[in-house]
Amino acid sequence: MRKDWIRVDCPRHAPLWAFVEERLPPGELAHDRSHIQRVYQWAVRLAPEADASVDLCGAAALVHDLVTIPKDHPNRSLGGEQSALAAGPLLPKVGYSSGDVAAIVEAVRTSSWSRGWSPTGAIGRVLQDADRLDAIGAVGIARVFACAQEMSRPDSPGRFYHPNDPLARSERPLDDRRQAVDHFRAKLLRLASGMHLSGAQHEARQRQEAMNAFLSALERELSELDDAVGRVCG
Repeated sequence: MRKDWIRVDCPRHAPLWAFVEERLPPGELAHDRSHIQRVYQWAVRLAPEADASVDLCGAAALVHDLVTIPKDHPNRSLGGEQSALAAGPLLPKVGYSSGDVAAIVEAVRTSSWSRGWSPTGAIGRVLQDADRLDAIGAVGIARVFACAQEMSRPDSPGRFYHPNDPLARSERPLDDRRQAVDHFRAKLLRLASGMHLSGAQHEARQRQEAMNAFLSALERELSELDDAVGRVCG
């Protein structure tokens, strides 16, 4: 992992990252160090467009997943709120004022997609866009299947797709805790339309095209196999 991704003009970020890094869940690919890095890099990139502080947006990105709740846990929607609570005592340790802490914590509190809240300030809009960009596109596809593996249990095994209707063409109920591909329609393909900033909107459109291309390729591959079996057995 690159060592130079932390902004040198934001001197509080490096010590803050040191605190965050030691709290990351081990073995959780979808919310690992690289996820935090990517969200951070998008946050500092989007901050000027939102007329927001690069320093505060970067700090919000670093602490936004301090508490990671498994996707199949009943309290999965509370991740943003719990991360905000955990960030409150941590931020003053690296020099953030009470006003800065309040702004960062509020951004993190409203960042969760599952909660369905809208950001109440510019830092929140930046963080929400940055975090959601990492959920879509090529990286987002990889994270979907990492989460699917994490949720699959011997007593409740998951699978990549529904065997009879992989892309839910029949309008069957979606179940993204059981079938990974259902997560595209349940959430991911809806994220691009909710981006706040033009830079995020542009990137999201490209990433949505990548996801649609993946789904089309998957459907084609599975259909060709079905056709081949039909010809052999017909």
